[in-house]
Amino acid sequence: MSVATRTVPPFIFVTAMITTSDFPPGRHCRPVAPRRRVFLSAIRRARAGVGATLAALATAAASMAGTGAVVAAANTVSAASTATAATSSTTATAATSTTTATTATTATTASDRPPNIILIFTDDQGYGDVGTYGAKGYATPHLDGLARDGVKCTNFHVAQAVCSASRAALLTGCYPNRIGLHGALGPNATHGLHPDETTLAEILKARGYATGMAGKWHLGHHAPFLPPRHGFDESFGLPYSNDMWPHHPEAKPGSYPNLPLLENGQVIDDDVTADDQRTLTTRYTEKAVSFIERHKDQPFFFYLAHSMPHVPLYVSGKFDGKSERGAYGDVVMEIDWSVGEVLAALDRHGLARDTLVIFTTDNGPWLSYGDHAGSAGPLREGKGTAWEGGVRVPCLMRWPGHLAAGTVNDRFLMTIDLLPTVAGRVGAPLPDRPIDG
Repeated sequence: MSVATRTVPPFIFVTAMITTSDFPPGRHCRPVAPRRRVFLSAIRRARAGVGATLAALATAAASMAGTGAVVAAANTVSAASTATAATSSTTATAATSTTTATTATTATTASDRPPNIILIFTDDQGYGDVGTYGAKGYATPHLDGLARDGVKCTNFHVAQAVCSASRAALLTGCYPNRIGLHGALGPNATHGLHPDETTLAEILKARGYATGMAGKWHLGHHAPFLPPRHGFDESFGLPYSNDMWPHHPEAKPGSYPNLPLLENGQVIDDDVTADDQRTLTTRYTEKAVSFIERHKDQPFFFYLAHSMPHVPLYVSGKFDGKSERGAYGDVVMEIDWSVGEVLAALDRHGLARDTLVIFTTDNGPWLSYGDHAGSAGPLREGKGTAWEGGVRVPCLMRWPGHLAAGTVNDRFLMTIDLLPTVAGRVGAPLPDRPIDG
């Protein structure tokens, strides 16, 4: 029997503040019991006074210190300029006046359309696992292109350094412990994301957006908690992590059931195999491209939550053996290819300037898996810890004409900031329930 829960257990994973005496540098460590110095409090202090993410970023000026008011002012100036041009055009010929009016009307219609939102979220990809953040042994030209054409955030964080909790924060704008989700939900879990919480998909759907997702969900695999119940018109992917299956190398026989593949809340394959896993990145990408093509004439939100590079690593023949970094590098190269396919679909339909693309990851690398894990770059530790290598992740944003190309933003930002910022940008009200972003 599945149940919804909002009860926060006594052990609060993310609030552990690991000190230098707990583990020597460079070793993978497990979480320890909460200390008097709590991580959540530290984050709240650091975030004090920081405005919403895109409200601060959404300006075409080279400096990113401005706020949403700067964008509003810029829009006002633009509108005033258009009005002035239209007024002065009345002295020209009737044909010229008609042309000018038509052009002004077209420009106004385009600017009034709320932006499409594409949110790309990878699994266990570390801070140092993108070319522009210092990755070595493989190339990520499409991800690097997002940085070149948009904003590279160097101080961006997740709310908790593990799967389900990180996703809960991303989609609700809430600290996950406060809404009863922490750690990683397994196949035996009977709870999930509470129906009373409002997701980014629900906010955008209420504004007339088409909403879809492909990839790893991991917010509860029973019917009340699946994507169709949380605002997604279409969904495709795994209900939880790709290692939660009978072939887990460290699990006792019988520990895990078969791994299912779901579409729109229904099981379409009750036994995902290794060969199936090799196709996941490609199939998720195809779903995203198809969604863009079918909804190009209306605002849309697509959440592309790749299962990779979470272990076990699987890659299609397109990239198998292509990197100098082994299987991990091959997998990241295929994710970069996926990003390129999504961007190409936007270009084909003339949607690039109407679409905000956000790329980030759920937490740092799972270092205990050696060369099958990624890199936190200059940061200490990785997934499952409160060190920077666990919670500080790469984040790239592109929105031509709104975000200044080639900008590096070092302000303290977090996944919980995305929901309220996007809501404000599209003119949607915030949820009635408290949020933390």
